[in-house]
Amino acid sequence: MATAQPKAPAGAAAARRLARGCWSAFWDYETPKVVVVRNRRLGVLYRAVQLLILLYFVWYVFIVQKSYQDSETGPESSVITKVKGITTSEHKVWDVEEYVKPPEGGSVFSVITRIEVTPFQTQGTCPESARVHKATCHSDDDCAAGELDMLGNGPRTGRCVPYYDGSFKTCEISGWCPVEDGAAVSQFLGKMAPNFTILIKNSIHYPKFHFSKGNIANRKDQYLKHCTFDEVSDLYCPIFKLGFIVEQARENFTELAHKGGVIGVIINWDCDLDLSSAECNPKYSFRRLDPKHVPASSGYNFRFAKYYNLNSTTTRTLIKAYGIRIDVIVHGQAGKFSLIPTIINLATALTSIGVGSFLCDWILLTFMNKNKVYSHKKFDKVCTPRHPSGSWPVTLALVLGQAPPPPGHCPEDRPSSPPSTLGPGELTLGQGAELVPAVLPPQPCPLSAPSERMVDAPDQSVGQKLPTSKSPQQDSTPTDPKGLAQL
Repeated sequence: MATAQPKAPAGAAAARRLARGCWSAFWDYETPKVVVVRNRRLGVLYRAVQLLILLYFVWYVFIVQKSYQDSETGPESSVITKVKGITTSEHKVWDVEEYVKPPEGGSVFSVITRIEVTPFQTQGTCPESARVHKATCHSDDDCAAGELDMLGNGPRTGRCVPYYDGSFKTCEISGWCPVEDGAAVSQFLGKMAPNFTILIKNSIHYPKFHFSKGNIANRKDQYLKHCTFDEVSDLYCPIFKLGFIVEQARENFTELAHKGGVIGVIINWDCDLDLSSAECNPKYSFRRLDPKHVPASSGYNFRFAKYYNLNSTTTRTLIKAYGIRIDVIVHGQAGKFSLIPTIINLATALTSIGVGSFLCDWILLTFMNKNKVYSHKKFDKVCTPRHPSGSWPVTLALVLGQAPPPPGHCPEDRPSSPPSTLGPGELTLGQGAELVPAVLPPQPCPLSAPSERMVDAPDQSVGQKLPTSKSPQQDSTPTDPKGLAQL
């Protein structure tokens, strides 16, 4: 007897079928099913949503936001400032070198408008300031020698001495004497300060677009010596009066000069580089930056001292200065047409129009009177067998449509009565449906189960009825390769 040839393992055969199925499914083309619903209200809603989305992208995204441009924010910037003017106090004339701090002319500087001067301070012993915590005393026992308060003016000597006016006593300290509270003299410098002129020279550069520009007119005459800033006539003359800056920030100059404050000069360079460079102009705005409505931190002041020798003794004049600090802040954005953001935003606009379809589908399938009928027309149901195979390759092949499904039916699609015998070229679409002629191909394709109850007519060339199913559980409805059941 001949030896029997060994059979290939079942797993290898299933793997080959799976590979063939995947390769065949790779070349399939899928297209969505389109259902036309003739409903005027739903159609008006659909077109209205599309119109709103279209207007949003055309007007806001492309016209207002200019999303078709490539943009760059935060230009490279340099700021140079220069203050000019003189003013007077009770017994002195003040020039720029004395009332502008720091004198280098950077983007942040202060104009002193009021000072409290404590002259002739020397190293020695004197009563502590009454403003220091626990500085008041009644006897020496209240003052511990060597005790140091970081908010005070020096270490304590351990003695309790009369204060400067003699009405009470404070602990004695060792340091610069007399302390500020005991001998300070106030002087107001803001009488002529509103007429101080401030030159703000600014240059910006956008490296991505290789674009540079400044805020001073390119002229060879003595233009800057006789001009002041005007937004209409002298935009490129960046010389501002201090009173004009405070007024534009909506502040009272006298109050600001006594307590001090911080004013921001904001220069904005928003440039559309698709236009000429002459259309790229600076825009100035002014506002107060410090919290003036908070009593604990309102105002602006700082201290500095001037040292000299008097009778071989180091002496200093302590000055507490109140002033208006100017912060020059530069920001901006430049944009220029670029193909990549244009394509991205166009694709986003076209995709967003589909939101109207999603909204109308939700209304159609949820709130319409015939929502079940619309759902039945829109979606095709794929029946699965009652007893699926335990082999996953076979199951995957069934899903890919590469193997005929085993006998099965959808319980919800089972006809309520046996199908009637039809003549050649006719089929029934269900209760209440019209009869239409049908032409069946020679070889039906078992890719999916029928989406509606129907009975195929016999082939006209054969002229006999199709055989009925032998099993009572098998559905007598054959596949519908042409999709006629969806008419």
